[in-house]
Amino acid sequence: MEHHVYFWLKEEKNNEVDRAVFEQGLDALMKIETIASGMWGAPSETPERPVTDKSFDYAISLKFDSLEQHNIYQDHPEHDVFVESFLDYWQEVKVMDVG
Repeated sequence: MEHHVYFWLKEEKNNEVDRAVFEQGLDALMKIETIASGMWGAPSETPERPVTDKSFDYAISLKFDSLEQHNIYQDHPEHDVFVESFLDYWQEVKVMDVG
């Protein structure tokens, strides 16, 4: 299954220093052992098209070998640390799971 999360940062957190701290948090998430593969990043520099949404600041895309592995990730202490540490960074988060 795949787990996609899109983050829109609050204006006061959308600066070089806070973005660097947020990126460190994203790096830490990637180390959770139940993730089969994954990546994070900012909107890509693809050509503008009517169907393309580049309004988000960051996204993560994670693949899991099973729904069970995803659920372990959701309850992992490092996931909890990320959410607690950065809850005040985002104005909006959208999760889109495929599987």
